[in-house]
Amino acid sequence: MTGDWEERTAPAVRPYVITGGRAGVPSEPLPWETLVRAVDDGPPGPVPGLQPEHRHILAHCAGLLSVAEIAAHVGQPPSVLQVLLADLLGWGLIVTRPPVPAAERADVTMLRKVLHGLESRL
Repeated sequence: MTGDWEERTAPAVRPYVITGGRAGVPSEPLPWETLVRAVDDGPPGPVPGLQPEHRHILAHCAGLLSVAEIAAHVGQPPSVLQVLLADLLGWGLIVTRPPVPAAERADVTMLRKVLHGLESRL
């Protein structure tokens, strides 16, 4: 009976503990499509407050990943992920890049023409 109670209550307590009691999202939350990458050189020394969840996020951010992809990998609620990413950004451990606007994305028809031209040369 005790184990059942712990399983039902643990998820409600854990996000509070992970964020150190900070509720909600930061004042400027990162949009889900924002690209995130860990800095190459890492921190110059020990970072106070770096938790296992922060390290887990950094491990997945060796290349560019969107905030949504990071959420899928680490399995944290969106509000918790936003707080953890704000921590990492504030500590200089990650860099962010806005997504490419739709107007600047490559035209699919142009890409098909290029592919067709390449295939015809083979």
